[in-house]
Amino acid sequence: MSAEINISPKTGLFAEPQEELFKTLKARFEQNMSRHPGLEWNSVQAKLEANSEKLWSLLEMERTGGEPDVVGQDPATGEYVFYDCSAESPKGRRSVCYDQEALNARKENKPAHSAVAMAADMGIALLTEDQYRELQKLGKFDLKTSSWIETPADIRKAGGALFCDYRYGHVFVYHNGADSYYAARGFRGSLRV
Repeated sequence: MSAEINISPKTGLFAEPQEELFKTLKARFEQNMSRHPGLEWNSVQAKLEANSEKLWSLLEMERTGGEPDVVGQDPATGEYVFYDCSAESPKGRRSVCYDQEALNARKENKPAHSAVAMAADMGIALLTEDQYRELQKLGKFDLKTSSWIETPADIRKAGGALFCDYRYGHVFVYHNGADSYYAARGFRGSLRV
């Protein structure tokens, strides 16, 4: 996919980027059937076409290196659930602190963005700890990087934020100051369609 495509969610996708996105998503879906047993691409595409406002968010997930893929379907709502499935934390979302409050608190050497604000701008949500653990059942992710996850309010209020990675055959959940940022830490998102 071209990294140059950046279309506003208000204007929608033009035919060419939409076709390219569908082609990319379909190929990834078919190459990773173990992530979504029993689901069919034609049903996913039909749902995407009926909810075209979500295509922009998927395009942003793709553009920033997330390699989004279907990881399930909510039996209660029928929504398909997409997670970022890139092997490492998405390259286009690294070196970010946790949220805008943390970004504003930094006096110097501020990162360009925060994970929470960037996710909101993209129309996606940060993975929760439970979602991150679900993702790790589908493969091995973040062997060299780490990813911010949704942080409980009491931890955030105390100035901290949570992140995860996968080492030694286990998922590890850590804490850090919310204003910290590292070249090897980004965030993974989820989107329901």
